[in-house]
Amino acid sequence: MIPYEALLKVRSPDREFVWSDRDAMLYALGIGMGGDPLDTDELAFVYEKDLKVVPSFATVAAWGSNPPLAETGVDYSRVVHAEQAIRLHRPLPASARVKADGGIVAAIDKGDKGAILMAETTLRDAETGAPYVTLSVGWFARADGHFGGPATGGAAPHIVPDRPPDKSVDYVTRADQALLYRLAGDRNPLHADPEAARRAGFDRPILHGLCTFGICCRAVLQHYAAFEPERMVSHKLRFSAPVYPGDVVTVDLWRDGDLVSFQARVKARNATVIQNGCAEVR
Repeated sequence: MIPYEALLKVRSPDREFVWSDRDAMLYALGIGMGGDPLDTDELAFVYEKDLKVVPSFATVAAWGSNPPLAETGVDYSRVVHAEQAIRLHRPLPASARVKADGGIVAAIDKGDKGAILMAETTLRDAETGAPYVTLSVGWFARADGHFGGPATGGAAPHIVPDRPPDKSVDYVTRADQALLYRLAGDRNPLHADPEAARRAGFDRPILHGLCTFGICCRAVLQHYAAFEPERMVSHKLRFSAPVYPGDVVTVDLWRDGDLVSFQARVKARNATVIQNGCAEVR
C-alpha cells in the first residue's frame, strides 16, 4: 500500500538538466517533421539556422525531471501514462541549462480500480530561476487503490465541441518511428523490443504516447499558430489507446477563439487514441 502522506512529499530531483540544438532537432524529427526537405516551414525546426523549437519538446527536454514514482512504493509495472499537459511561460530556446521544481500534487484513491497520481514540474533557467514551462502529468496506477486518499479530485476533462471538426489532418508515422523517437529520452523497451511488447500484452512495439502528444502539438502549431511556437500557450490531452509505428494518425481540430480542441484517431483500426485535447494559442 502506498503511504498517502509520504506520496505528497515526493519531489522532482534536485539536479540540473541541459539540452542543445541537437536535442531539439532530433525531437522534431522524432515526431515526423522534416519529411519534405523543401518544406521551409518544417525545415525551421530541424535545421540549426534560426532554429525554432516545437513547444512539446518540453516533455523530453529535461528527461527524468518528473517526481520519481519508484520512491512512492507504487507497482510501476502496472502504471499507465493517462494524461499530459504543458504550459509555456515563454518560448523554449534552442539550448538551455535548467533546474526542475515540482512534485506529486494529488493522489486520488479509486479503490479496486487503482489510483490516479498527478504531478507538476516547472523547468526554470538554472542561473536566473525564470520559468520556461510547467509540465503536468497524470498516471493511473492500476494496482494501488485502497491507500486511504480522497476518492475525488483533479480537473474535469476538456470536452471537444459537438460538431464536425473544422479540420482533419492525417499524419503518416514511419515503421521505425518509435526507434527514432526513443532517442529523445524514453528508452522503455516496450517501444523497441518485440519480446518486451509481448510481455506487456502487445503483439509488437507501440509508439510512445508522448510522440502522439507531439504529433498533436505539431497539428495545432501548423494549422492554428502558423508554425510560430511563441503563439502556443498550452497543450493538454488524455491518452486513450496505443498507436503502432506505421499507423496513420488523424488529428481532428476545432477552433473557438484562442482555444483549439482536438482528438486523434487511427481510422484503419477504428481507434480513438487521444481524447479531451485542448490547446491555447495567441
